[in-house]
Amino acid sequence: MSSDIIKESLEDFGLSKKGKANALFSKIGIVGCGLVGQNLARVASYYGLEVIFIEVSQEKIANALAGITKMMDHRIEHWGLTESEKRANLSRIQGTTDYNLLKGCDCVIEAIREVDRGNKIKERRAIFRKIEAVVDPDCIIATNSTSVIITELASDLQYKERCISLHFLVSSPEARIMEVVKGLYTSEESYQKMCQFVKLINRTIVPVAESAGLISIRLFIVCLNEACEILMEGVALMEDIDLTMRVGFGMRLGPFEVADKIGLDKVVWWMESIYGEFGDVRYKPSPYIKKLVRAKHYGISSGQGFYSYDENGMKIPGKSKPC
Repeated sequence: MSSDIIKESLEDFGLSKKGKANALFSKIGIVGCGLVGQNLARVASYYGLEVIFIEVSQEKIANALAGITKMMDHRIEHWGLTESEKRANLSRIQGTTDYNLLKGCDCVIEAIREVDRGNKIKERRAIFRKIEAVVDPDCIIATNSTSVIITELASDLQYKERCISLHFLVSSPEARIMEVVKGLYTSEESYQKMCQFVKLINRTIVPVAESAGLISIRLFIVCLNEACEILMEGVALMEDIDLTMRVGFGMRLGPFEVADKIGLDKVVWWMESIYGEFGDVRYKPSPYIKKLVRAKHYGISSGQGFYSYDENGMKIPGKSKPC
């Protein structure tokens, strides 16, 4: 009998299996902690990274922390997290209004909400300059945007080569991918460092050339526009269109359900931005979506979108009528 002792890691048999922060990434910053920022903070803290997020007021900081806590509680209920892990993860997340606390970050991701192209580009450029003023020259500065071109944001900075664009999908917890985009100035070293970060948080890298809408949003908005056309023509009810895409094509949510989760005001912003970039009528917002946005029916966030929702964000049952 061999005297060798076989050792197996207990980590493989635990409730959760985490990656470990390496020398390149131990602390990240997030500017803007809405739904995307909260998800980024939750995932990064889960994989052992310290997270500093910037918000404009103490009220928004409190709201963001409440949102992150709610996400973690949901994962506890579904056996994806334990109470002790939740406490440890929350201890690694800090909210602030002070950009100076971004000092020492290995990567800072701008993730402010997209609702106004002109103003948001100016605001993002200003944010990039604020970030560069306090971080080290080798700190990666990224934007989580599908419509803004990273080359445009990086053009004002001293160290343009460390700027990169990414898209962290939050429409589904199972969407373990991240679109990563090199800009005109992005160095190969910066791109590879960002790829290491993506692998660290257990996402699959989807390399994308610099283009408004990337892959995900260009495909989604065309699908949603066509779904609206089918609805307006009276071909089928909303629930049945969503059902067809869920069951027939294996989508976790139908196009109307996804749009309500993202926010119809954000979806219209995407559509108008990409339509302005390409001039293709496929991307032009459907009149039906614009009608809902004018009525401030933004989706889950407002309690009314394509569907109606209760205070917990749960869809209220009820058959829709043809448009």
